[in-house]
Amino acid sequence: MASNTSKTARASVRAGQAGQGGALSVLGEFKYVIPLNGGKHAYVRNLTNGKTAHLRTDSEAFIEEIRTLATAGHATKIRAEINNLNVLHPGDGWDATEKRLVEAGVFEG
Repeated sequence: MASNTSKTARASVRAGQAGQGGALSVLGEFKYVIPLNGGKHAYVRNLTNGKTAHLRTDSEAFIEEIRTLATAGHATKIRAEINNLNVLHPGDGWDATEKRLVEAGVFEG
């Protein structure tokens, strides 16, 4: 059976789901966006469906995945996370990524 997610992404999701018993139980800081390849790609962890997607940060799929999370009430946290990525990795284009998300109306509630 083929899978679109990497072995690492699946292991990350399984580790996050261990011992939940159907309820969301996150200790510590949960990261929605895990940067890859100098900000060109990212894992986007989705709490609403338990999946982790590997996406290009300049793709429509990335915008729609973030929109799904923002609609579910995670917009403020995700925007802060992207701003933090821009501070930690200033040359990786996270400011442009945030600008694309804002222009697409992702964070408007």
